[in-house]
Amino acid sequence: MNLATLARRARAGQVNELELFSMEGGFYLLRVHTAEGSELLHGEQGKVMHLRSTTHLRDLLHDLQLPPLPCVLVQHVVHDEMCGRRDGPIEPLRLPVNLERQW
Repeated sequence: MNLATLARRARAGQVNELELFSMEGGFYLLRVHTAEGSELLHGEQGKVMHLRSTTHLRDLLHDLQLPPLPCVLVQHVVHDEMCGRRDGPIEPLRLPVNLERQW
């Protein structure tokens, strides 16, 4: 999904949630959830878009003038991966992100 498609689908009320994945190496990927499934956000060259921060995401979406969308930051806990698995599944950390204001 590219920015134009995201904007069109968000304005039509077809975007259920955004997930901003924190990746090793200090960048983020945006996954867009719709009723049909989920897709990563792609840039102009068709490659998956790497975002620098939550502020980068806010700035990118602000320019599109989208309706309010729920968004969560998803981060796997590295400590759990390094020290071994606990009993049961380990879920990633999911924190709500306010896309309208930074603080």
